[in-house]
Amino acid sequence: MRVQPSNRTASTRRRTTTYLLLLVTCLSLAGCASTEGMFSSWSVFGAGGEKEKKFDSAEKLIIQGMDAYKIGRYNSAIKEFQEIKDRYPFSPEALLAELKLADCEYYNENYAEAKELYKEFEERHPTNEAIPYVMFQIGMCDYSRTDRIDRDPSGAQDAIKSFSRLLRSYPDSPYTREAKTRIRAAQEFIVNHEYYVAVFYVRTKKYEQAKHRLKYILTLYPDAAIIPKAKDLQARLAAGDPPKWGLDRWLPDLTMPDWDLADIGVGSQDDDIDNQIGQ
Repeated sequence: MRVQPSNRTASTRRRTTTYLLLLVTCLSLAGCASTEGMFSSWSVFGAGGEKEKKFDSAEKLIIQGMDAYKIGRYNSAIKEFQEIKDRYPFSPEALLAELKLADCEYYNENYAEAKELYKEFEERHPTNEAIPYVMFQIGMCDYSRTDRIDRDPSGAQDAIKSFSRLLRSYPDSPYTREAKTRIRAAQEFIVNHEYYVAVFYVRTKKYEQAKHRLKYILTLYPDAAIIPKAKDLQARLAAGDPPKWGLDRWLPDLTMPDWDLADIGVGSQDDDIDNQIGQ
């Protein structure tokens, strides 16, 4: 008589199947040799022995890691994924573990660590199908570490470079539209940073420096949302009537613009971005 599997066993098998399907979508590595090597420790037909035991151990770890990841227990997931990398680096689960380690660090808001892990994945698996996603996430790590316009704008600057690299490499990826809108939001952030510096010069009565900064903004970013306000301030300075009080009302928003709002004027701005990334 056939013994029916327990509910727990059936659930485990369903989760295993799900995660292995996810794994297969990542396994588009060039060369038969590397693919062969990754699956050499997988005892498909349950032949027994040490290889099957090794696979089962990695299988259990990936299930536990993915279960923790799905409910936001990223630190617990990191332990499972890291153990796979350390103990079973040539198992089929190791590839998925590498990618999910980076995702865990990203959702833990450890953007510098996540970026390094994404870059490491890209360097080790340059032809993997997940690379467009990985490149997009590298851009998101830069984008997410931007803070306020009165602080270091390097996050926004790096995000523009990272998203532009994605658009050059994979212009038709599923991430193209969002990458372009985030580039526009990052550009607005940088313009607002420059304009904030101009207002600071006005506040400290360094009017010539303010004029030069405003001229720079108007020349390089003529379509930015802050331009009307920048022109008004420039006119006040040119007339020898700089604002003496209430300078706060001249300031732009201090944080990164909502990237969804950057969809205004998509057509022409998309062309500008295409020209920029093609240079």
